[in-house]
Amino acid sequence: MFVGSTAFFYLYRDTLFTTDITWVVLQSLYAFLLTWAISTANYIINEIVDAPYDAHHPTKRNRPLVKGEIKKIPFLLLGVAISVTSLSLAYLHFCPPFFYALLSLLVAGFIYNIKPVRTKDIPFLDSISESANNPIRFLIGWFAFAPPEIWPPLSLLLCWWAFGNFLMIAKRLSEFRLLKERAGDYRNSLRRYSEGALMFGMAASAVIFFLAYFYFSYTFKLETLLIFSPFIFFYFFLFFRKTMREDEVMEEPERLFMHLKFALYTLFLIAIFFLSSFLDKPIH
Repeated sequence: MFVGSTAFFYLYRDTLFTTDITWVVLQSLYAFLLTWAISTANYIINEIVDAPYDAHHPTKRNRPLVKGEIKKIPFLLLGVAISVTSLSLAYLHFCPPFFYALLSLLVAGFIYNIKPVRTKDIPFLDSISESANNPIRFLIGWFAFAPPEIWPPLSLLLCWWAFGNFLMIAKRLSEFRLLKERAGDYRNSLRRYSEGALMFGMAASAVIFFLAYFYFSYTFKLETLLIFSPFIFFYFFLFFRKTMREDEVMEEPERLFMHLKFALYTLFLIAIFFLSSFLDKPIH
């Protein structure tokens, strides 16, 4: 979400200089809380419908819902209350595109988790639909500040989706390697995957990312981003190496940032993009 907000001010820098910083901070926190609430509601749905599958997972089988320590109905009602409250606040405070982006985040969770669609069980469509959360959250962050008529470049949305898809396929490859013959009991889509197909999916996602990245950089005349692209390529390599190491499993990509090398290198990339904002001026 914060990437979307940052991208708006990166491309429309004059807006930042004419906006009260205190309001920017408060607006960001407000948008974050609403996004967190909808994400929480999605995770509640995920916990409920995935409980039978999580029972086959080496760590998730210890979750309270799987062990019967939490009742489903009160848990579900909590998700409904959170969703209604969050969407109502978004409708009253933010512009329509923000509200619809937040609603899309909730709907995407339903499509991913709930039958008869449940894309979570369909090979490759599972990662494609799950990583759709990336551009949706990007739009939420973007429209926390952007006027309704200014939309982000499609290439930037595609870029952000491809990065998410790369990580989600890496997660599935990790599960495939860790759980082995029990992988299909935990996640149905893993019954129809192969290690080669998953590796191909990661490679295809990386190619899509860099094509969109180069197109975005070239279109807006951001030469510094083109120069810095090898550092981003190395970032992808770090994720790939982590995924393929037998003694380590990248099951939850976000946990990687608890490792010092990933955290430091991520901060390094953020510093590079911050530096590029002084060296390049986007041409709309």
